[in-house]
Amino acid sequence: MRKLILVLTTLALFSCNNENKTASSSSSTSTDDLYKEVQTGGIKMVNIETPKGKFRVWTKSIGDNPKIKLLLLHGGPGATHEYFEAFESFIPREGIEMIYYDQLGSGNSDNPNDTSLWDLPRFVEEVEQVRVALKLDKDNFYLLGSSWGGLLAMEYALKYQDHLKALIVSNMMSSAPDYGKYAEEVLAKQMDPKILDTIRTIEKKGDFKNPKYMELLMPNFYAQHICRFPVDQWPEPVNRSFSKINESLYVTMQGPSEFGVSGKLVNWDIKARLPEIKVPTLTIGGKFDTMDPDHMKWMSTQVKQGRYLYCPTGSHLSMYDDQKDYFPGLIKFIKDVDKGDFKP
Repeated sequence: MRKLILVLTTLALFSCNNENKTASSSSSTSTDDLYKEVQTGGIKMVNIETPKGKFRVWTKSIGDNPKIKLLLLHGGPGATHEYFEAFESFIPREGIEMIYYDQLGSGNSDNPNDTSLWDLPRFVEEVEQVRVALKLDKDNFYLLGSSWGGLLAMEYALKYQDHLKALIVSNMMSSAPDYGKYAEEVLAKQMDPKILDTIRTIEKKGDFKNPKYMELLMPNFYAQHICRFPVDQWPEPVNRSFSKINESLYVTMQGPSEFGVSGKLVNWDIKARLPEIKVPTLTIGGKFDTMDPDHMKWMSTQVKQGRYLYCPTGSHLSMYDDQKDYFPGLIKFIKDVDKGDFKP
């Protein structure tokens, strides 16, 4: 057996001599290139310009696919990329390059502590600067936004969709007033009236620092509509991300209450502009989401090339509580677009 292996190896080496020389040379060049600059595990700090000066935001690429680069916009506003870590179990193995990104004021990025910078148009320009720095373009740029990140992704598409290959809006409606109405007329009514009354009393007093507020919200709202696990069993990346939330950014944009929006985004509404989005678009909604799943299904009919992904056991973080539907649907969408086989 050993002699047979030696003979076969010799024949293979002889017949493929030129190819092996070329491959060896190529491999050597690739390795040499690797050491030309310090490697950082895919991490790149991106310099951005703002009305208040220059800052740096943190990004990290996992995988390497020149045709499919998925940039992730986290929610909050003011959370971090970390709750996306579930993606690592599903996305890289499909050959899809994924890119984490902490927005200004969040996570590993600079925090200027200046509320004037917590502004939607400025965040859109920030995403564009990140795109340019990471060399993303219409042939490879897939943009996924979750919650507030979905709002930001839609706004980015309305201004810069010529640079996009495809758009994914995960668990986000296209209207803050409609979200407020859904929270009031649907979500609030699902809560125990006595508990809701206590929560409302705390909110009316503006006593959001009261420990009782979160004590009631966590099991009665968050565990029902944000991530459908008992609070003490929430995934560690979710807890880690939420523990780092920038409260100044969150309250400035969203407001302090979980029932609707009362910050700068209170009147945000792009329903009428959805037909302007022409790139292939996937909207994702969960049955138990804080956002109305029927609204997100409707959104998929308003964009020019839309598809809807419904997560029947999912909530706002369907990437955790309905992974069996969320990730196959997301991956299929990306691959369909990549192959040119996309259909609504």
